[in-house]
Amino acid sequence: MSFTHLDRRGHARMVDVTEKSPTVRSATATGRVRCSPELVLALREGEVPKGDVLAVARVAGIAAAKRTPELLPLAHVIGVHGVSVDVVVEDDGVAITATVRTADRTGVEMEALTAVSVAALNVVDMVKGLDRSVTITDVELVAKSGGRSGEWRRPGREETR
Repeated sequence: MSFTHLDRRGHARMVDVTEKSPTVRSATATGRVRCSPELVLALREGEVPKGDVLAVARVAGIAAAKRTPELLPLAHVIGVHGVSVDVVVEDDGVAITATVRTADRTGVEMEALTAVSVAALNVVDMVKGLDRSVTITDVELVAKSGGRSGEWRRPGREETR
């Protein structure tokens, strides 16, 4: 098996995508922040002292998707042409879904995962004073489209956009 991010000597390298043609690509990732019923109630009633947790998490996720190459040293700098981050309070915590789109030479899976992760971190940051037991869980890629490998959906997650 060969690894695309290693050169012949086993050193890390950025994959050269110069010869690839730009195509429309999309990726969706999800994650959760599990928390206490009391915190769920505070989130639903807008009673978190630090402000609008969901709005801040949404904007943080969008910003993070655009800055992925600064965090992942082998990620390509690409045109992130669309990002949506949905943050929803559910009975056991906060569900986060991020979809990132581009028309470029490489996919946006890492951008979607980064958006979810940073949105989740912002939720934790804003609520940790109310519930120190909050936990980030289940951050995963659930769908991607475009590029050489085409469409992919995580089994059991067909409902994803």
